[in-house]
Amino acid sequence: MARNATKRVAAAPVLELRGVSKRYGHALVLDKIDLSLAEHEVVCLIGASGSGKSTLLRCADLLEPIDAGSITLDGRTVSADDRDADATRRQLGIVFQGFSLFPHLTALENVALAPRVALGLTTAAAEKRARALLKQLGLGAKANAYPDSLSGGQQQRVAIARALATEPKVLLLDEITSALDPVLVADVLEALRTLAKGGMTMLIATHEMAFAADVADRICYLEGGRIVEEGSPEKIFKAPRDPRTRAFLKRVRSVGASALR
Repeated sequence: MARNATKRVAAAPVLELRGVSKRYGHALVLDKIDLSLAEHEVVCLIGASGSGKSTLLRCADLLEPIDAGSITLDGRTVSADDRDADATRRQLGIVFQGFSLFPHLTALENVALAPRVALGLTTAAAEKRARALLKQLGLGAKANAYPDSLSGGQQQRVAIARALATEPKVLLLDEITSALDPVLVADVLEALRTLAKGGMTMLIATHEMAFAADVADRICYLEGGRIVEEGSPEKIFKAPRDPRTRAFLKRVRSVGASALR
């Protein structure tokens, strides 16, 4: 069952995209996207590969410049060519499909690096924060382990801890379980559930429909670079209005049923 958004979600948006469009050459990848996240809200983006989910997250994190529209963070308009873009990104932690951990650094060192370099924390303070995050994500005993000695699920949780180390206002997650063995997915999703219960504001692109139904305050279905339909998990999964949403969910359920045969 989805979280009770009426109790958890504040009125004012912390992150807002208005009329955001993005092209790669002649291809229109995002087409006038309107999306906002209130503090403590969890929004899941669903849709087929190529629907624009990853590009939306990269634009929100200012990793890609937009061609039209605006992005605001806490009411301040931001863009990829701002001189303060790096400072903005520190408030928007992002985790990708690949773990991208530094192989020569331990889990503790990977997580402590950003608060030490980007925020100017002392080594002791950065390591204290890193240890607390690793413990929170069930990796306290792995602080001194190197990435190649960790499972894929453990590496992804280290990557989540690293994204949280700068204490971002919003956590952006891009299909972070897609590269994992199915056996390892559960631990990563449980870590996100814990963050959601703790009030972390998150925008999550995912193919995990059951997880989205459980953790999200709101679901957005994307197709062709547009948000076709959005609403509570109950409305989207039980009574979608748009025929494109219904067709997508039918395909997803069909694939899931086939995998169990």
